[in-house]
This record gives sequence, C-alpha cells and structure tokens, in this order.
Amino acid sequence: MRIVLLAAVIMLAAFTPASAGEGLVTKASPYSVAKTIDRLEAIFKKKGITVFARIDHAAGAAKIGKSLPPTELIIFGNPKLGTPLMESQRKIGIALPLKILAWEKGGKVKIAYTKPSQLAKRYGVVDRDPVLAKIAGALNNLTNAAIKK
Repeated sequence: MRIVLLAAVIMLAAFTPASAGEGLVTKASPYSVAKTIDRLEAIFKKKGITVFARIDHAAGAAKIGKSLPPTELIIFGNPKLGTPLMESQRKIGIALPLKILAWEKGGKVKIAYTKPSQLAKRYGVVDRDPVLAKIAGALNNLTNAAIKK
C-alpha cells in the first residue's frame, strides 16, 4: 500500500504545473521594504560582500505615472563564491551577482531569493555542491539577520 501511495504522489508531482515561486526562498520581514533592504545592505558591507546596486521598482513605476507598492531589489555578490560557479558553467553569470527582492503586499513585507541549488540546476552547474551549500547557508543566515527583531 505504501508503494502505491508513493507512486501516486510521484505521478501527481510529475504532472502538476510548477508554481511561479518554485525555487525561491521567501521570508516575512517585520520592517518596511526600505528598512529591510537598508539592513541587508549594512550587513553585506559589514561582511565584506559587495553591493552592486539597489533598484527601487516603485520609484521606477512612478516615473512613468504608474503606482507600485514598495518593491526594492538589492544586487550583491562575492567573487570568491561566484567565480567557481562560473568556472563550471559560464552561463550562470546571467544570474550572478545574486539578488534579493523585498516587497509589500497588504501591509506585510516579504523578501525572496532564488535557491542556489535552483540556479545550479537551471544553468547546469553539477560539480560545486560545497560552494552551493556555503552560498545557501550564507543567504539563510544573512537574510535571517536582516529580518530579526
């Protein structure tokens, strides 16, 4: 019976469309979008992680007369971790440096980033599991620190 149930679950998973959020880690933040991104930026700088850019999507929308709730993206990276991934598969460079998005919906703020394992799968990086694990751990710890009360 157990094997039949397992087979049914596997079949259902195979034919279920992937959700838009597949491969993302999403967390709630008790802070505003701007303060969440400010906290991330301060943590990155303290840890020696390069912040390449901050993009305020709501401000961009306002420039064309549209309205978006607060939505910001921070782009950051560490060549010591990103370079080995690119040595394995240069195409992953389209996803690097890494990004974290913060947005507000219904008065609640969320942050999200793509799982490093998902990036590796998407771009065919098959030989860098220790690096991917280190990046995943760092992203988890850094985002947890930023949203900690």
